[in-house]
Amino acid sequence: MQVRRSPDRRTSPASHMKKLPRVLLVFSSLLLIAMFFLPLWHIRLEAPQYPEGISFYIMLRSIVGGGEFDLANVNMLNHYIGMKPIVAASIPELKWMPWIVGVLIITGLLAAWSGKYKALVAWVGVFTVTAIAGLADFYRWGYDYGHNLAPDAIIKIPGMTYQPPLIGTKQLLNFTAHSWPATGGIAAGIALAVGVLAVILATRGRRSLGAMALFGLLASGCAQTSAMPELAFDGREACAYCAMSITDPRTGGVVVTSKGKKYAFDSVDCLASFAATIDLASARVWVLDFEHPGKLLPVADALFVPAPAGLSIGMGGGRIAISSKNAGARPDAQRWDQLLAAAVAARSAVTGS
Repeated sequence: MQVRRSPDRRTSPASHMKKLPRVLLVFSSLLLIAMFFLPLWHIRLEAPQYPEGISFYIMLRSIVGGGEFDLANVNMLNHYIGMKPIVAASIPELKWMPWIVGVLIITGLLAAWSGKYKALVAWVGVFTVTAIAGLADFYRWGYDYGHNLAPDAIIKIPGMTYQPPLIGTKQLLNFTAHSWPATGGIAAGIALAVGVLAVILATRGRRSLGAMALFGLLASGCAQTSAMPELAFDGREACAYCAMSITDPRTGGVVVTSKGKKYAFDSVDCLASFAATIDLASARVWVLDFEHPGKLLPVADALFVPAPAGLSIGMGGGRIAISSKNAGARPDAQRWDQLLAAAVAARSAVTGS
């Protein structure tokens, strides 16, 4: 009698990658070695007193000036406005990052050697999460440096913060700050893109939950890193409802439509009045946390309470936003839907509609 043997799933071709995805995975892993030798990010400041600009580079294990005295000049300027000095030894991430990148390189090569499809998907997924976490931590680092200023600073401008842009260009007083990926950061981005391409080629139309989860993670990660808008409080932006200059980082808010159009407001009352005139069903709405100047809250996480006595807000705005986590039991607090309903009722009373 012949015994039929079931196929060994461990050696099933469906669970292994073909040659090209494995080669791409090896290339992606080895490309990360560039991060040990090339700068990851470049921040440059331009101003009339520095016609050639001053800059510094963020490396995997250190921070270096673009010129011989650039980092010292940046720290001197930071001292005047109350920012902490930029010292590599005080940044713990610079101690962890080489180990994290090293583990990514080794595990990527091991995944390619194993040839297993699931190992490829898992590696690219971990790489994606690490990249998103790195950008989020970089934003947090910039926020901390730009907002937590020394109270005894030589130069103090009420409501002014100095957070550099995560990526792009931003005006900070008479300085223009530029923040862009440098060669090592670009190499890391290419490595991630090559890894994603390897997953696409290895998937070849299969309905893999791992691949679907990975691409969902990629989409949500990109949305999170680009979702948070920035507001300027130096008078360059005007309220989209009352046209007054936006200068107070404790009041107001911002709306970003589904098409990416941004509307800024100097008070939550103006924001609500504006929202009463258009459909915001697909828009994203934030308000400034009065207790944490410059910090934006999604309206779902905010409560709206009467402004402190004597505080002048825009065109007679009467409410401010605070985090619902810190509000406690306040009978005078309103949710966003209540504030919006009141604005709709007020508009109907004026227009008669």
